[in-house]
Amino acid sequence: MKNVGEAREAPTGTPQEEFATGERSTRNRVARSILDHGPSTVAELAGRLGLTQAAVRRHLDALVADGVVEAREQRVYGTRTRGRPAKAFALTDCGRDAFDQSYDQLAADALRWIQERCGGDEALMAFVRARLAEQAAAYRAAIEAADPDQRTEALAKALSVDGYAATARSAPVGEQLCQHHCPVAHVAEQFPQLCEVETEVFSELLGTHVQRLATIAHGDGVCTTFIPKAPGAAKVSGTTHHASATTASATTHNASASKAGRNPA
Repeated sequence: MKNVGEAREAPTGTPQEEFATGERSTRNRVARSILDHGPSTVAELAGRLGLTQAAVRRHLDALVADGVVEAREQRVYGTRTRGRPAKAFALTDCGRDAFDQSYDQLAADALRWIQERCGGDEALMAFVRARLAEQAAAYRAAIEAADPDQRTEALAKALSVDGYAATARSAPVGEQLCQHHCPVAHVAEQFPQLCEVETEVFSELLGTHVQRLATIAHGDGVCTTFIPKAPGAAKVSGTTHHASATTASATTHNASASKAGRNPA
């Protein structure tokens, strides 16, 4: 639905427009018209967009099925006529979220205000740590309930519940935690402290030093964190490694537990 902002409102006057512009494009125009004009009836939408009422109903049915719009009983002002009032279709909260929002800018402005007015970087880090500590409570419960060799996988599943689309996979002498989406990536571009504290939290939750190899906020495709195998562990995600390799890897990565961004050259 993000491309819906590019749709134009001017009607073309042809009932076959949905075939000329494509089903999805026309559907976006229907949703955009409701956004611009508020709850609308089938007749109102058809008149604005130059479509037949049958075509509008078909697109509305699809939008309702997707949870983008919902039907409501139209308000009647003054004397009510006989018969049932026409249904008006309005955007749901999910439908509104499909259009461009300014939440990222609001969050960045709030963090900047804390940084500038409430104690500089120290105040900013205190806020970020407090916020992530609240999130980490659910992650901690999931990790503690998992077997020792499944803790990274448990963390990945818990992160996915919060929208990070995370996975865990085997890596030489350890594992990689990969976050394929970051809900706060645009804010983290301006405030890398979010990535730094997140890395600290992962280290604390897993009970080992970890290394942040890449972040979406830094321009990488995936946020990637390396978790070395604990000394003496026999298995990492089903793969057997030698303890000597584990010890060497842990020594190499000890100093970078809380470092965000790309792996330094």
